[in-house]
Amino acid sequence: MSLLDKELIELHNLLVSKEITAEDIMRETFSRIHETEDKVGSFITLNEEVALQLAKNMDAKGITESNVLAGLPIGIKDNIVTKDLRTTAASKMLEDFMPIYDATVMNKVYEADLIPVGKLNMDEFAMGGSTETSYFKQTKNPWDLTKVPGGSSGGSAAAVAAGQLLISLGSDTGGSIRQPAAFTGVVGMKPTYGRVSRFGLIAFASSLDQIGPFTRTVKDNAYVLNAISGYDANDSMSSGTSVSDFTANLTGDIKGMKIGVPKEYLQEGIDEEIKKSVLAAIDTYKELGATVEEVSLPHSKYGIAVYYIIASSEASSNLQRFDGVRYGYRSPEAESLEELYVMSRSEGFGMEVKRRIMLGTFSLSSGYYDAYFKKAGQVRTLIKQDFANVFADYDLILGPTTPTTAFNLGENMDDPLTMYMNDILTVPVNLAGVPAISIPCGFAENGMPIGLQLIGKHFDEETIYKAAYAFEQATDFHQKKPNL
Repeated sequence: MSLLDKELIELHNLLVSKEITAEDIMRETFSRIHETEDKVGSFITLNEEVALQLAKNMDAKGITESNVLAGLPIGIKDNIVTKDLRTTAASKMLEDFMPIYDATVMNKVYEADLIPVGKLNMDEFAMGGSTETSYFKQTKNPWDLTKVPGGSSGGSAAAVAAGQLLISLGSDTGGSIRQPAAFTGVVGMKPTYGRVSRFGLIAFASSLDQIGPFTRTVKDNAYVLNAISGYDANDSMSSGTSVSDFTANLTGDIKGMKIGVPKEYLQEGIDEEIKKSVLAAIDTYKELGATVEEVSLPHSKYGIAVYYIIASSEASSNLQRFDGVRYGYRSPEAESLEELYVMSRSEGFGMEVKRRIMLGTFSLSSGYYDAYFKKAGQVRTLIKQDFANVFADYDLILGPTTPTTAFNLGENMDDPLTMYMNDILTVPVNLAGVPAISIPCGFAENGMPIGLQLIGKHFDEETIYKAAYAFEQATDFHQKKPNL
């Protein structure tokens, strides 16, 4: 059995007892990456030499029993800035960008003695749902190399699914952790907005972006969120809400828990196989002693329209900084200041990024602001209120993560509307700022994984993990692995 097939706590115990070393794990990790990377294409940049040295240093220092994550490898989505390690956001615009500081989440990674092994592929500037808008490469789904891994954190999800990594970090603006987690059969958590610092995350839509972990099991995921959560003065939206130990109540006992299933999440447009798996999951929860009832989130149907107006508007503002002047790509052909701006941005940004900048700039422009951006903000409040109404009576909301399983590479690239509609079940969560997880709950007839989404109250990740863990213990979907 490979070391990389074990859960975090098993590896930790082996490290503490000195039966294995951090260097052993690191060498096996890079061996697995080199063996599978040509097929999967998860990484943009590897950090091999530094990671091996950090592992040796860790072994020399010794690993204490209390530090569960010490000496373990982690992959980082390439929109999280890493000091002295190339950070590109998968864009030509930042092809050679070498940050001079670490994101707050990276400081937390180092405090936990985790070892970053490299930067993972993604949709350019996190704009996309399939990891096909990356300037560098196409990441493939380890379950079927002709299909997408989802996006925008496709590299982060694929690396964990392919057994290259035990842990990776992604970012979720409208479903970019949960959707690829569902497509690749792994566990992906989008924490409450403000739970994890955004300082050092290359901004897409500042009121929606949130960093979160990918792992193979729920408990492993909870350990990682413990490590990366907490208040940060550098992030104006960071919350001072105390961080409890998310692993403390993973008992498998959820008797008496009240779960709501929105009727809107199982309507037309949701694949029949996905509906079947979700209904089976509901039965499992009932057997475990939970009460499951139908509820309504009436404004969720407006989620996609609201999301794409708000996210694109914030992106158009955030991406103004990439102008060819201070850092990033600069067009060699420009002969005037105006040409420098126009040509650097035209050549440096990909098609999807330009599409969203244009949509956002239009929504914010004089004469259209009230009709689009302001109206979207008002409907966002209604969506938020829907969640508050349900959570007044229920502990959790349950539904599918995605309307379909992973689609074929290239299938939706020329059809942005179809691509956007894939986020219909995930974007309301970001608009409301609540936490949500995707866990494996079945497989379609073609062998592709199906994801179950559990949505919780603000800062109540603990209940989400508790319910997700109980389901995981009662099923074996998380134990299945793709055959590469």
